[in-house]
Parts: sequence; C-alpha cells; structure tokens
Amino acid sequence: MKAALERFWDHDLAYSLRRSPVTLVALLLTLVCIGGAVFAPWLAPHDPFDLASLDLNDAFSPPAWTGSGAAKYPLGTDDQGRDVLSTIMYGARISLGVGVAAVAFALVLGVSLGLLSGYIGGRVDAFIMRVADIQLSFPAILIALLIDGVARVALPNEQHGNLAVPVLVLAIGVSGWVQYARTVRGSTLVEKSKEYVQAARVVGRSPLAIMLAHVLPNVTGPVLVIGTIHIATAIITEATLSFLGVGVPPTQPSLGTLIRIGNDFLFSGEWWITVFPGAALITLVLSVNLLGDWLRDALNPKLR
Repeated sequence: MKAALERFWDHDLAYSLRRSPVTLVALLLTLVCIGGAVFAPWLAPHDPFDLASLDLNDAFSPPAWTGSGAAKYPLGTDDQGRDVLSTIMYGARISLGVGVAAVAFALVLGVSLGLLSGYIGGRVDAFIMRVADIQLSFPAILIALLIDGVARVALPNEQHGNLAVPVLVLAIGVSGWVQYARTVRGSTLVEKSKEYVQAARVVGRSPLAIMLAHVLPNVTGPVLVIGTIHIATAIITEATLSFLGVGVPPTQPSLGTLIRIGNDFLFSGEWWITVFPGAALITLVLSVNLLGDWLRDALNPKLR
C-alpha cells in the first residue's frame, strides 16, 4: 500500500496536481460536494422527506445568522418547513446520481458505436455518422426534452414517478453519445491501420476481439477526459429539465427542482430558498469542470 502511494505521488498526474492550486481547490470542493451527497442520511441535520417531522409553522424561516433565524436551520427553510441545507444535500445525491449514470450510459453507447463505425467502415460508418450529424443539428436539451416527452406519453401515468429517474438518465445519455462516438471513431481509424492490429488479423483473431482487446484500450484516453467534463454538462441538463418541471418528481427533488421551487418565492423576500441550491449547483459544476480541464491538459503530451 505504501509503495503504491509513493508511486502515485511520483506520477506525472500527481506532480501536475500539486503544482495547480486552482485544481487542488476544485478537487477539495468536489470531494466536499460528493461526500455531502453520498453521506447525506448521516450528515444532514434533518430528513426533508420525513413528513412526520415537518412543521408548517417553520416554513419560510430565514437563515440562522439573521435576526429571526433559528439555529437548527442554518440556511433557513422552504415553503413546507424543510431545512434548506438538508434538501440541498439530498438533492445533490439525485443530481450527481443522474449525471454520473447518464454519462456512463452515453459513454458506453458512444464508444460502442464509435468502434463499430471506425473499424468496420463502409455503410455502417456512413449510417452512424449521418445519425450523429443529424443529432448535432439539435441542442442537447431539445433532444432530452423530446425523449422525456415520448417516454411520458408511452408509459402509464401511475409509472411516471417510479420511472422518472431512469427516463431522465436515458434522455440525457442519448443526447450526449455523439461526442464519444466521433472521438472514438477518429482514434479507431488511426489505430486499425497500425502493425499490432494487422498482426492480430493475421493470427486469426475475430474483429470483435480485436476491437475490444487491442483497439479499445488505445482510444480510451480522450474518452475519460470527455466523460469528466460531460458529468458537469449532464448535471446542468438534469437541473434544467427539473427546473422546467419535466425531470424528477417533487417527492424526489434535485437541485434543479429546489431552484424552481425557490424561484416562486424569490421576489417575495424568501431569497435563500433558491440562492443556496443555486450556489451549490454552481459550485459542483464549476469544480467538476475545472478538474476536467486540468485532466485534459495533464494528459496532453504536447503540454508536458
């Protein structure tokens, strides 16, 4: 264990990380956000989904540092008397979960189609790339809205709440596979003409085995960088859909839902209901984006 830590400490990535104060701060903020979300049931002051513990008399309580605030609600309460800090921590769990799951789905779909397109070529390549070109002509949020709307029409009404998160993951994932496919296709076109791929063909390995065992490990570097940055984009997309009222149900509020709820009371003086969830969303997305930018530069051999 000690030897592994020493090797990591001496690695180029660790050295680049130590030399970038901005990246260190972004990493710390990301770990705080992830830790608060993952351990929300143990760290949150209150359970915002426990209806028996809610008291409408505590609704619209301002933050604790104001004159009329209560110490047990550090960031105040919303219109239902829920602790804003607790709702942010629980809401971040949904936002992070949807974002990571959507990126994983988009990555698997995009890498698979990119490998097929680049290695097989011909009509398969032309068909996949034309579909990608068509999708690129529409904004990602519009594709996600379309898929979410079709799923809501196709699914029974009583299943909307239970399947809201999987549908959201599917919608965001399908809207983001193109950049993975195009990146992997370009790298595959370069790799398949190299000697090690030709040698694998000569010894009789199947095309699927060549793609998975030989080509795929050599095209995953750019994909990991894209995936890191895409997590922030997926979180923003989920927040946008939830803000528009087509994301997760109100019984499972994400950060976007909390911002939408607080927006209804913003001009009546209860600013904390929307400002604090918005600040949490900005902090999470900005820190992940900064980590993605650092990873892209650190893995670029031209910048070493």
